[in-house]
Amino acid sequence: METSIAARFETIAQRYPERLAVKDQERSLTYDQVKQAANRIARALLRRRGEGNEAIGILCEHGIDGIIAILGILKAGKFYIAIDPSSPVDQIQAALIDAGARLILSNKQNFRLAQDVGGSGCEVLDIQASDDGLTPLSGILRSISSDHLATVLYTSGSTGKPKRISRTQRDVLQFASLGALERGIHLEDRLSLLHHCGLGAASTHLFQSLLTGASLFPFDVKFQGIENLARYLVAENITVCSLAPSLFRQLGELLSQGDLRTSLRLITLVGAPVTRLDFEFYKKCFGPDTLLEILFGSTEAGGISSARIDRKFSFPEYGFPAGYACRGKKIVLVDESGRAVGPGVVGEIAVTGPTVYRGYWRPPGRSLEKCVGDPAQTNDRLCLTGDLGMMRSDGFLIYLGRKDDQVKIRGCRVEPGAVEAALFLHPLVKEAAVVACEGNDGEKFVAAYIVPRSDALPVDELRGFLSQKLPDYMIPPVFVFLGSLPLRNGKLDRTALPLPGSGRPALSQAYVPAQSAVEQKLIGIWQEVLAMRPIGIHDNFFDLGGHSLAASRVITRVIEAFQLELPVKALFDSPTVAEMA
Repeated sequence: METSIAARFETIAQRYPERLAVKDQERSLTYDQVKQAANRIARALLRRRGEGNEAIGILCEHGIDGIIAILGILKAGKFYIAIDPSSPVDQIQAALIDAGARLILSNKQNFRLAQDVGGSGCEVLDIQASDDGLTPLSGILRSISSDHLATVLYTSGSTGKPKRISRTQRDVLQFASLGALERGIHLEDRLSLLHHCGLGAASTHLFQSLLTGASLFPFDVKFQGIENLARYLVAENITVCSLAPSLFRQLGELLSQGDLRTSLRLITLVGAPVTRLDFEFYKKCFGPDTLLEILFGSTEAGGISSARIDRKFSFPEYGFPAGYACRGKKIVLVDESGRAVGPGVVGEIAVTGPTVYRGYWRPPGRSLEKCVGDPAQTNDRLCLTGDLGMMRSDGFLIYLGRKDDQVKIRGCRVEPGAVEAALFLHPLVKEAAVVACEGNDGEKFVAAYIVPRSDALPVDELRGFLSQKLPDYMIPPVFVFLGSLPLRNGKLDRTALPLPGSGRPALSQAYVPAQSAVEQKLIGIWQEVLAMRPIGIHDNFFDLGGHSLAASRVITRVIEAFQLELPVKALFDSPTVAEMA
């Protein structure tokens, strides 16, 4: 295998010069045309910056310009940091400073922005800039080591500040070749590219396509819209498409409403757990010639596990399917002490293998999440992902959510991912997210954020449904209904979720105020304990988010207020103010 991405692309371009390499909604280029454009950029970079593995910024929208810029930078023996120009200016400037970029490649649409964010210490070069055509590149290509940096990528930042991951030439080549082999990427494939090139998810299709001779079709969903994407997939005969489950659900609804027939042979869902609803959409909207791939991974570790399934797949009742270990990866589940756990036992997902990326970009040497010794006593280091899972006896991984999302409720450990999985089983739940929160009294609880399929989804009905699936301590006391969940790069943006309110939830019965002084006094106690108002006399205590500890507090206050003896069981037997009164 070639030691650099540029050398591998050079081989493909020489082998298939007239094949379609890349096409967007404005233009298309053959492999030879992409090669010539990348050579022009490489010569311009070498003339201005000389040789050396340094950072070059790319500031242009999602499309062909950015792809050519990437290849030109790699051909010059440098590494790229691609930035979405729609990002906040402060974030763009911080990324360029952090990478130490002294030159930015941009196009006409973003040239002024590049000059503004680069300042006086950073040169801006037009991607269409001419070169002298004399600077030789063959020597540069031979000098690029497999250990040289190829890119610095950003994680999605969906749980906070994005982290930067450095990838070497070897990393990218191994990941591209193994991924293409697993998916059977061939010359006739036409791959969509829906993520901006600065994100880890984009490199999967970018390099699996252009380093195998297939055709790549970048499409900017953010500006073009989901309706145009559906038509684009059909018109361009896309055969392989990778997208987030949230986008797939919208796409599935559009395809089910119209008479659109795609040429897709493989749909890869990545970036978030795949739900039973996603699987039902797949069966409804796509024929037997289309496989669904579930890919579990991260920017840090790359692909960890995957499963290519058809309509006969048996969806797990508990958790989310994540598949078998990807080529070149070994998965181990470990407990809190770092010991390996067996099949059927929940543990933290750890991964090792030659295609696991080993470090963050600055501070230098900072390892991924956390690395520990392999419990099997091998020389490998296991990288803990921070995700929880359970392995079936056949090696199939079930994903159960983030470890840092775990919360103890009344002494019992709750995994929000398991609650989300139960919510997705309800036919009127379109989207769901469960997060750990802390009340004013310092007590932990989980809140469920729901995007319903219908306005008529009372909380008491939803709670009753969950009571058939989960123990009482796992049922969220708070349900927040939204028109849509906030997303960042196709993933749930937990930092953008609104704080749970203190108002009365939507219940199946109407609000009825107190009819007597006793009822008014009881309502006051309930409102104080539950931190909620208003409360009606026919509202069920447990539908309002009450639980056993809260029930004990209510009974204590009732005894003090009415000077009577009353067991806690009384509230369970008479869970409304009217019945208690």
